[in-house]
Amino acid sequence: MIESRPLRVAMIMGKMIGGGVESVVMNYYRFIDRDKIQFDFIIDSDSTQVPRTEIEKLGGRIYEIPPYQNIFKYLKSLDDIFKNNNYRVVHSHINTLSVFPLSVAKKNKIPVRIAHSHSTASRGEYKKNILKNVLRPFSKVAPTHYMAPTIHASKWLFGEKNSKDKTFILKNAIDIQKFSFNRNTRNELRNKYGYDDNDFIIGNVGRFVWQKNQEFLLYVFKEVLNEIPSAKLVLVGDGPLKKNLLNLAVELNIKDYVYFIDNSTNVEDIYQILDYFVFPSNYEGLGIVAIEAQIMGLPTLCSDRVPREVEVTNLCMFLSIDIKPHEWAKCIIDTSQKFKNNSRVSKKSDIQFNNYDIECEANKLADIYIELGEG
Repeated sequence: MIESRPLRVAMIMGKMIGGGVESVVMNYYRFIDRDKIQFDFIIDSDSTQVPRTEIEKLGGRIYEIPPYQNIFKYLKSLDDIFKNNNYRVVHSHINTLSVFPLSVAKKNKIPVRIAHSHSTASRGEYKKNILKNVLRPFSKVAPTHYMAPTIHASKWLFGEKNSKDKTFILKNAIDIQKFSFNRNTRNELRNKYGYDDNDFIIGNVGRFVWQKNQEFLLYVFKEVLNEIPSAKLVLVGDGPLKKNLLNLAVELNIKDYVYFIDNSTNVEDIYQILDYFVFPSNYEGLGIVAIEAQIMGLPTLCSDRVPREVEVTNLCMFLSIDIKPHEWAKCIIDTSQKFKNNSRVSKKSDIQFNNYDIECEANKLADIYIELGEG
Protein backbone atom coordinates (compact mmCIF):
# COMPACT_ATOMS: atom_id res chain seq x y z
CA MET A 1 0.00 0.00 0.00
CA ILE A 2 1.42 3.39 -1.03
CA GLU A 3 1.10 6.07 1.66
CA SER A 4 -0.32 9.30 0.26
CA ARG A 5 1.71 12.44 0.79
CA PRO A 6 0.20 15.69 2.02
CA LEU A 7 -0.58 18.41 -0.47
CA ARG A 8 2.13 21.07 -0.12
CA VAL A 9 0.96 24.67 -0.37
CA ALA A 10 3.46 27.44 -1.09
CA MET A 11 2.63 30.29 1.31
CA ILE A 12 3.98 33.62 0.07
CA MET A 13 4.55 35.58 3.28
CA GLY A 14 6.73 38.56 2.41
CA LYS A 15 8.53 39.90 5.48
CA MET A 16 7.85 37.94 8.66
CA ILE A 17 8.06 40.63 11.34
CA GLY A 18 5.64 39.37 13.96
CA GLY A 19 2.57 40.97 12.36
CA GLY A 20 -1.06 39.95 12.27
CA VAL A 21 -0.97 38.16 8.92
CA GLU A 22 1.79 35.84 10.08
CA SER A 23 -0.18 35.14 13.25
CA VAL A 24 -3.25 34.18 11.21
CA VAL A 25 -1.30 31.85 8.90
CA MET A 26 0.50 30.19 11.82
CA ASN A 27 -2.81 29.65 13.62
CA TYR A 28 -4.14 27.80 10.58
CA TYR A 29 -0.94 25.82 10.24
CA ARG A 30 -1.11 24.62 13.86
CA PHE A 31 -4.68 23.37 13.49
CA ILE A 32 -4.87 22.15 9.91
CA ASP A 33 -4.68 18.40 9.27
CA ARG A 34 -0.99 18.20 8.38
CA ASP A 35 -1.35 14.60 7.19
CA LYS A 36 -3.38 16.12 4.35
CA ILE A 37 -1.92 19.63 4.00
CA GLN A 38 1.59 20.99 4.55
CA PHE A 39 2.83 24.57 4.23
CA ASP A 40 6.07 25.79 2.68
CA PHE A 41 6.83 29.34 3.81
CA ILE A 42 8.44 31.59 1.20
CA ILE A 43 9.73 34.63 3.10
CA ASP A 44 11.86 37.70 2.48
CA SER A 45 15.47 37.30 3.61
CA ASP A 46 15.23 40.42 5.81
CA SER A 47 12.46 38.89 7.95
CA THR A 48 13.08 39.51 11.66
CA GLN A 49 10.67 37.16 13.46
CA VAL A 50 10.50 33.72 11.90
CA PRO A 51 9.14 30.84 14.03
CA ARG A 52 11.62 28.54 12.32
CA THR A 53 11.80 25.85 14.99
CA GLU A 54 8.03 25.49 15.22
CA ILE A 55 7.53 25.46 11.44
CA GLU A 56 10.13 22.77 10.92
CA LYS A 57 8.83 20.72 13.84
CA LEU A 58 5.36 20.76 12.24
CA GLY A 59 6.81 19.54 8.96
CA GLY A 60 7.02 22.81 7.09
CA ARG A 61 9.88 24.15 4.98
CA ILE A 62 11.22 27.69 4.78
CA TYR A 63 12.62 29.31 1.65
CA GLU A 64 14.29 32.70 1.96
CA ILE A 65 14.34 34.98 -1.07
CA PRO A 66 15.54 38.57 -1.68
CA PRO A 67 12.95 41.27 -0.82
CA TYR A 68 10.71 42.42 -3.67
CA GLN A 69 12.56 45.76 -3.75
CA ASN A 70 15.31 43.80 -5.51
CA ILE A 71 12.76 42.77 -8.06
CA PHE A 72 14.90 40.82 -10.55
CA LYS A 73 16.55 38.63 -7.89
CA TYR A 74 13.17 38.27 -6.19
CA LEU A 75 11.48 36.96 -9.34
CA LYS A 76 14.42 34.71 -10.23
CA SER A 77 14.41 33.12 -6.76
CA LEU A 78 10.67 32.48 -6.95
CA ASP A 79 11.08 30.98 -10.40
CA ASP A 80 13.75 28.58 -9.11
CA ILE A 81 11.59 27.51 -6.16
CA PHE A 82 8.54 26.88 -8.33
CA LYS A 83 10.60 24.95 -10.89
CA ASN A 84 12.09 22.68 -8.22
CA ASN A 85 8.85 21.91 -6.38
CA ASN A 86 5.75 20.28 -7.73
CA TYR A 87 3.30 22.75 -6.22
CA ARG A 88 -0.33 22.62 -7.25
CA VAL A 89 -1.35 25.48 -4.93
CA VAL A 90 0.31 28.84 -4.27
CA HIS A 91 -1.34 31.09 -1.69
CA SER A 92 -0.08 34.69 -1.56
CA HIS A 93 -0.66 36.85 1.53
CA ILE A 94 1.02 40.08 0.41
CA ASN A 95 -2.04 41.98 -0.83
CA THR A 96 -1.37 44.12 -3.94
CA LEU A 97 2.19 42.77 -4.18
CA SER A 98 0.74 39.31 -4.88
CA VAL A 99 0.84 40.17 -8.57
CA PHE A 100 4.57 39.37 -8.61
CA PRO A 101 4.71 35.85 -7.08
CA LEU A 102 1.44 34.79 -8.68
CA SER A 103 2.63 35.89 -12.10
CA VAL A 104 5.71 33.70 -11.66
CA ALA A 105 3.44 30.86 -10.51
CA LYS A 106 1.30 31.34 -13.62
CA LYS A 107 4.40 31.25 -15.82
CA ASN A 108 5.31 27.93 -14.17
CA LYS A 109 1.79 26.60 -14.86
CA ILE A 110 0.88 26.10 -11.20
CA PRO A 111 -2.87 25.43 -11.52
CA VAL A 112 -4.19 27.02 -8.29
CA ARG A 113 -3.06 30.57 -7.51
CA ILE A 114 -4.81 32.23 -4.55
CA ALA A 115 -4.54 35.97 -3.91
CA HIS A 116 -5.45 36.85 -0.33
CA SER A 117 -6.52 40.41 0.61
CA HIS A 118 -5.73 41.00 4.28
CA SER A 119 -6.04 44.78 4.33
CA THR A 120 -7.38 47.90 2.63
CA ALA A 121 -6.03 51.44 2.38
CA SER A 122 -6.46 54.80 4.04
CA ARG A 123 -6.03 58.33 2.82
CA GLY A 124 -3.27 59.01 5.34
CA GLU A 125 -0.60 56.66 3.91
CA TYR A 126 0.21 58.59 0.78
CA LYS A 127 3.38 56.80 -0.33
CA LYS A 128 1.96 53.34 0.35
CA ASN A 129 -1.26 54.22 -1.40
CA ILE A 130 0.56 55.25 -4.58
CA LEU A 131 2.05 51.75 -4.88
CA LYS A 132 -1.20 50.06 -3.84
CA ASN A 133 -3.23 51.99 -6.40
CA VAL A 134 -0.69 51.35 -9.17
CA LEU A 135 -0.72 47.60 -8.50
CA ARG A 136 -4.40 47.14 -7.62
CA PRO A 137 -5.64 46.93 -11.26
CA PHE A 138 -3.25 43.98 -11.77
CA SER A 139 -4.60 42.05 -8.77
CA LYS A 140 -6.86 39.98 -11.03
CA VAL A 141 -4.30 39.12 -13.74
CA ALA A 142 -2.59 36.07 -12.24
CA PRO A 143 -4.86 34.55 -9.54
CA THR A 144 -7.25 31.72 -10.21
CA HIS A 145 -9.03 32.25 -6.88
CA TYR A 146 -9.49 35.01 -4.29
CA MET A 147 -9.63 34.99 -0.51
CA ALA A 148 -10.25 37.61 2.20
CA PRO A 149 -11.35 37.82 5.85
CA THR A 150 -14.25 40.17 5.03
CA ILE A 151 -16.25 41.26 2.01
CA HIS A 152 -14.94 44.78 2.58
CA ALA A 153 -11.31 43.65 2.22
CA SER A 154 -12.23 41.61 -0.85
CA LYS A 155 -14.08 44.44 -2.59
CA TRP A 156 -11.19 46.83 -2.04
CA LEU A 157 -8.70 44.63 -3.89
CA PHE A 158 -10.74 42.40 -6.18
CA GLY A 159 -13.82 44.49 -6.96
CA GLU A 160 -17.54 44.02 -6.40
CA LYS A 161 -18.15 41.22 -8.92
CA ASN A 162 -15.25 39.00 -7.89
CA SER A 163 -16.09 39.51 -4.21
CA LYS A 164 -19.62 38.32 -4.82
CA ASP A 165 -18.92 35.40 -7.14
CA LYS A 166 -15.35 34.17 -6.72
CA THR A 167 -14.01 35.04 -3.26
CA PHE A 168 -13.66 32.59 -0.38
CA ILE A 169 -14.34 34.45 2.88
CA LEU A 170 -11.94 32.91 5.38
CA LYS A 171 -12.08 34.48 8.81
CA ASN A 172 -8.93 35.28 10.75
CA ALA A 173 -9.81 32.49 13.13
CA ILE A 174 -8.21 31.92 16.52
CA ASP A 175 -7.83 29.28 19.21
CA ILE A 176 -10.79 30.24 21.39
CA GLN A 177 -9.65 28.15 24.37
CA LYS A 178 -6.33 30.00 24.44
CA PHE A 179 -8.14 33.26 25.18
CA SER A 180 -10.20 32.08 28.14
CA PHE A 181 -10.01 34.37 31.15
CA ASN A 182 -8.53 32.99 34.37
CA ARG A 183 -8.65 35.00 37.60
CA ASN A 184 -5.63 33.27 39.15
CA THR A 185 -3.55 33.84 36.00
CA ARG A 186 -4.55 37.50 36.02
CA ASN A 187 -3.45 37.93 39.64
CA GLU A 188 -0.13 36.14 39.05
CA LEU A 189 0.67 38.20 35.95
CA ARG A 190 -0.28 41.49 37.57
CA ASN A 191 2.09 40.68 40.41
CA LYS A 192 4.81 39.71 37.90
CA TYR A 193 4.54 43.03 36.04
CA GLY A 194 4.19 45.09 39.21
CA TYR A 195 0.60 46.24 38.76
CA ASP A 196 -1.69 46.87 41.71
CA ASP A 197 -5.14 45.28 41.92
CA ASN A 198 -6.67 48.76 41.78
CA ASP A 199 -4.78 49.83 38.64
CA PHE A 200 -7.03 50.49 35.65
CA ILE A 201 -5.05 49.08 32.74
CA ILE A 202 -5.85 49.97 29.13
CA GLY A 203 -4.16 48.02 26.35
CA ASN A 204 -3.46 47.97 22.64
CA VAL A 205 -1.75 45.32 20.50
CA GLY A 206 -0.29 46.06 17.07
CA ARG A 207 2.66 47.23 15.01
CA PHE A 208 3.83 50.73 15.81
CA VAL A 209 2.86 52.17 12.44
CA TRP A 210 0.52 54.92 11.26
CA GLN A 211 -2.22 52.41 10.45
CA LYS A 212 -2.58 51.34 14.09
CA ASN A 213 -2.77 54.95 15.33
CA GLN A 214 -1.15 54.54 18.76
CA GLU A 215 -0.21 58.23 18.71
CA PHE A 216 -3.90 59.13 18.99
CA LEU A 217 -4.24 56.59 21.81
CA LEU A 218 -1.54 58.40 23.83
CA TYR A 219 -3.60 61.61 23.65
CA VAL A 220 -6.70 59.66 24.68
CA PHE A 221 -4.85 58.06 27.57
CA LYS A 222 -3.65 61.43 28.87
CA GLU A 223 -7.31 62.47 29.15
CA VAL A 224 -8.18 59.21 30.95
CA LEU A 225 -5.28 59.70 33.36
CA ASN A 226 -6.58 63.15 34.28
CA GLU A 227 -9.75 61.47 35.56
CA ILE A 228 -8.35 58.13 36.79
CA PRO A 229 -4.91 58.60 38.43
CA SER A 230 -4.49 54.81 38.78
CA ALA A 231 -4.72 54.32 35.00
CA LYS A 232 -1.91 52.61 33.07
CA LEU A 233 -1.43 52.07 29.33
CA VAL A 234 0.19 48.93 27.91
CA LEU A 235 1.30 48.98 24.26
CA VAL A 236 2.31 45.61 22.84
CA GLY A 237 4.29 45.58 19.61
CA ASP A 238 7.24 46.99 17.74
CA GLY A 239 7.78 49.02 14.62
CA PRO A 240 9.27 52.14 13.05
CA LEU A 241 7.22 54.61 15.13
CA LYS A 242 8.26 53.28 18.54
CA LYS A 243 10.76 56.11 19.16
CA ASN A 244 8.14 58.70 18.16
CA LEU A 245 5.68 57.18 20.63
CA LEU A 246 8.26 57.15 23.42
CA ASN A 247 9.05 60.81 22.76
CA LEU A 248 5.37 61.74 22.69
CA ALA A 249 4.79 60.00 26.04
CA VAL A 250 7.57 62.18 27.49
CA GLU A 251 6.14 65.31 25.86
CA LEU A 252 2.68 64.59 27.29
CA ASN A 253 4.20 63.91 30.72
CA ILE A 254 2.70 60.41 30.88
CA LYS A 255 5.81 58.27 30.32
CA ASP A 256 5.70 56.83 33.86
CA TYR A 257 2.25 55.41 33.14
CA VAL A 258 2.90 53.98 29.67
CA TYR A 259 4.50 50.53 29.29
CA PHE A 260 5.93 49.21 26.03
CA ILE A 261 6.04 45.41 25.76
CA ASP A 262 7.61 43.71 22.74
CA ASN A 263 5.46 41.44 20.62
CA SER A 264 7.39 38.30 21.50
CA THR A 265 5.35 38.19 24.71
CA ASN A 266 2.38 35.81 24.75
CA VAL A 267 -0.41 38.23 23.90
CA GLU A 268 -2.98 36.14 25.76
CA ASP A 269 -1.08 36.92 28.97
CA ILE A 270 -1.41 40.64 28.30
CA TYR A 271 -5.18 40.36 27.78
CA GLN A 272 -5.42 38.68 31.20
CA ILE A 273 -3.85 41.75 32.81
CA LEU A 274 -5.99 44.36 31.06
CA ASP A 275 -9.26 46.01 32.07
CA TYR A 276 -9.99 47.64 28.73
CA PHE A 277 -8.86 47.31 25.09
CA VAL A 278 -8.66 50.26 22.69
CA PHE A 279 -8.19 49.83 18.94
CA PRO A 280 -8.14 53.25 17.20
CA SER A 281 -6.82 52.08 13.82
CA ASN A 282 -6.91 54.33 10.76
CA TYR A 283 -7.88 51.27 8.70
CA GLU A 284 -8.08 47.48 9.02
CA GLY A 285 -8.82 44.49 6.83
CA LEU A 286 -10.37 42.94 9.95
CA GLY A 287 -8.56 43.48 13.27
CA ILE A 288 -8.27 40.08 14.93
CA VAL A 289 -6.83 41.48 18.18
CA ALA A 290 -10.17 43.20 18.85
CA ILE A 291 -11.88 39.81 18.62
CA GLU A 292 -9.28 38.17 20.87
CA ALA A 293 -9.82 40.90 23.47
CA GLN A 294 -13.59 40.38 23.47
CA ILE A 295 -13.26 36.63 23.80
CA MET A 296 -11.09 37.36 26.85
CA GLY A 297 -14.05 39.36 28.17
CA LEU A 298 -12.60 42.85 27.71
CA PRO A 299 -14.65 45.95 26.85
CA THR A 300 -13.28 46.90 23.45
CA LEU A 301 -13.45 50.35 21.85
CA CYS A 302 -12.67 50.48 18.11
CA SER A 303 -12.47 53.29 15.61
CA ASP A 304 -15.13 53.55 12.92
CA ARG A 305 -12.46 52.52 10.40
CA VAL A 306 -12.43 48.97 11.83
CA PRO A 307 -14.84 46.57 10.04
CA ARG A 308 -18.01 45.81 11.99
CA GLU A 309 -17.28 42.10 11.64
CA VAL A 310 -15.04 42.38 14.73
CA GLU A 311 -18.13 42.91 16.88
CA VAL A 312 -18.60 39.40 18.30
CA THR A 313 -19.94 40.38 21.76
CA ASN A 314 -21.90 43.19 23.37
CA LEU A 315 -18.56 44.39 24.78
CA CYS A 316 -17.57 45.97 21.46
CA MET A 317 -18.13 49.66 20.69
CA PHE A 318 -17.18 52.03 17.85
CA LEU A 319 -16.30 55.73 17.80
CA SER A 320 -15.39 58.08 14.98
CA ILE A 321 -11.66 58.58 14.63
CA ASP A 322 -12.39 62.22 13.82
CA ILE A 323 -13.71 63.21 17.24
CA LYS A 324 -11.51 64.63 20.00
CA PRO A 325 -9.41 62.48 22.36
CA HIS A 326 -11.36 63.70 25.41
CA GLU A 327 -14.55 62.23 23.90
CA TRP A 328 -12.83 58.87 23.50
CA ALA A 329 -11.62 59.14 27.08
CA LYS A 330 -15.15 59.88 28.31
CA CYS A 331 -16.47 56.82 26.46
CA ILE A 332 -13.75 54.61 28.01
CA ILE A 333 -14.45 55.90 31.51
CA ASP A 334 -18.24 55.63 31.19
CA THR A 335 -18.27 52.16 29.63
CA SER A 336 -15.63 50.85 32.06
CA GLN A 337 -18.16 51.56 34.80
CA LYS A 338 -20.93 49.91 32.80
CA PHE A 339 -18.90 46.70 32.46
CA LYS A 340 -17.25 46.91 35.89
CA ASN A 341 -19.05 43.82 37.17
CA ASN A 342 -18.44 41.85 34.00
CA SER A 343 -17.38 38.33 34.97
CA ARG A 344 -14.66 38.29 32.26
CA VAL A 345 -15.85 34.80 31.36
CA SER A 346 -16.79 34.42 27.68
CA LYS A 347 -19.37 31.75 26.93
CA LYS A 348 -19.85 30.29 23.48
CA SER A 349 -23.58 30.87 23.82
CA ASP A 350 -22.93 34.60 24.30
CA ILE A 351 -20.48 35.08 21.43
CA GLN A 352 -20.90 34.88 17.68
CA PHE A 353 -18.11 32.34 17.32
CA ASN A 354 -19.23 31.27 13.86
CA ASN A 355 -16.25 31.32 11.53
CA TYR A 356 -13.81 32.46 14.22
CA ASP A 357 -13.16 29.06 15.82
CA ILE A 358 -9.84 27.92 14.34
CA GLU A 359 -10.67 24.21 14.59
CA CYS A 360 -13.70 24.63 12.30
CA GLU A 361 -12.06 27.09 9.93
CA ALA A 362 -8.87 25.02 9.56
CA ASN A 363 -10.98 22.08 8.40
CA LYS A 364 -12.72 24.39 5.95
CA LEU A 365 -9.39 25.64 4.56
CA ALA A 366 -8.07 22.08 4.18
CA ASP A 367 -11.19 21.14 2.20
CA ILE A 368 -10.71 24.17 -0.07
CA TYR A 369 -7.09 23.29 -0.77
CA ILE A 370 -7.89 19.63 -1.46
CA GLU A 371 -10.84 20.43 -3.72
CA LEU A 372 -8.85 23.00 -5.71
CA GLY A 373 -5.58 21.08 -5.72
CA GLU A 374 -7.14 17.88 -6.94
CA GLY A 375 -9.42 19.59 -9.41
